[in-house]
Amino acid sequence: MAGVQTHSPSTKQTTIPRDRLILALDVPDLDSAKRLVETLDDSVEHYKIGLEIAMSGDYFVLLRWLLDQGKRVFTDLKFHDIPATVGAAVRQLRDCGASLLTVHGERAVVEAAANNAGPDLGILAVTVLTSMSQQDLTDSGITMNLADLVLHRANLAINAGADGVVASGHEASALRSLLGAGPYIVTPGIRPAFAAATDDQARVVTPRQAFANGASHIVVGRPIRGAENPYAAATAVQSEIATALE
Repeated sequence: MAGVQTHSPSTKQTTIPRDRLILALDVPDLDSAKRLVETLDDSVEHYKIGLEIAMSGDYFVLLRWLLDQGKRVFTDLKFHDIPATVGAAVRQLRDCGASLLTVHGERAVVEAAANNAGPDLGILAVTVLTSMSQQDLTDSGITMNLADLVLHRANLAINAGADGVVASGHEASALRSLLGAGPYIVTPGIRPAFAAATDDQARVVTPRQAFANGASHIVVGRPIRGAENPYAAATAVQSEIATALE
């Protein structure tokens, strides 16, 4: 692909194995979030907080509480606006203690975010949502093949200053070949061996497949949150990760 550059590892990236599981803390309120985190205890060290909890009004209360528990926080807000607005929003967020922030993978948006992130906040560019299929792209007027579009957007984003990308495990292998060892490849749409894919994700993989394909981190939500025993489910995922990384 034209325009590809070689990237050295990001100074913001960590490779602690237990941090590679990111739990999607998609719950409606602060009390629900705290109960789940306390239930999961030491089985999860890294949490993603997104739009649902943001609408509760307790987003930053939860963020600070998670940090106080010694957890890492991924702010999944998917900023997408004119560059000046994105840059200003990132400046507001950059000293909050979070490790990662998502923005949509348009070059000018990524540049604005990266230029305002500071040394501690990693910028992840969303390529194509894992809920989207080729037909969804066609319906939106996009004629490029889905996998090619992911690679195209990822290349633009990394060259614009992103620390990594969010993409399906189906594209992770090609992304790792394209981007090299440095950038994050954070993969949602994960369905562990014990879970059935019966929801709105169109492109799913197991933890083992994701890491074999080059992912640096995986995001897991419903298979853990909705389990009869969330602690046991998270522990099982951690075991899958450990086996995949052997």
